[in-house]
Amino acid sequence: MPTDPLVHAPAEDPFFGVIDIELDHERGTLSVSGGGVPLAELRRAPDTPLETHVPIGTRDPVRLTLFVDGVEEVLRPAKGFLTPRSYRVEVTSGARRCGYVLVPDSLGTSRLLRDGRRLGVFTSTGDRKVSADWEEKGPGSGTAPEPYDASVGYALATAFGTGAEPMWKLTLNAALEMWP
Repeated sequence: MPTDPLVHAPAEDPFFGVIDIELDHERGTLSVSGGGVPLAELRRAPDTPLETHVPIGTRDPVRLTLFVDGVEEVLRPAKGFLTPRSYRVEVTSGARRCGYVLVPDSLGTSRLLRDGRRLGVFTSTGDRKVSADWEEKGPGSGTAPEPYDASVGYALATAFGTGAEPMWKLTLNAALEMWP
């Protein structure tokens, strides 16, 4: 964890320009704005026990609220335990009438899907910098990203990180934690 609780880490997006990202781990707030994308805000409930390995401080969906463009969206982060898929984060957007999933696809990256179609790959480094590698629209490829997609993707990648260890390593770590 960085010593400064408020992290301002702008991202240079290839489609949307500069995306301003502010994360305050201690207060449990995150905002994503700029670059022509709608404001995304993620807030953690007060008095939530902090998980230091989760940038926003928890993966408990009851203790988190996501707003995109002023509309509350349904946020469901998985528990994050033994399998890479257990680190997925789902958003059901009532405003857009679609569903998003951010799911690990390697040690350091996670892919963003909208209604099952791949939009791009996000990388969140240890210094909380986030970048997106968007799919190019074309035969056999994903869907071109829209500003709303970028707000959701940057918010999820920043709040929960990207990537996951291989299953064998997650299983070994879980077993070692239970060892006296």
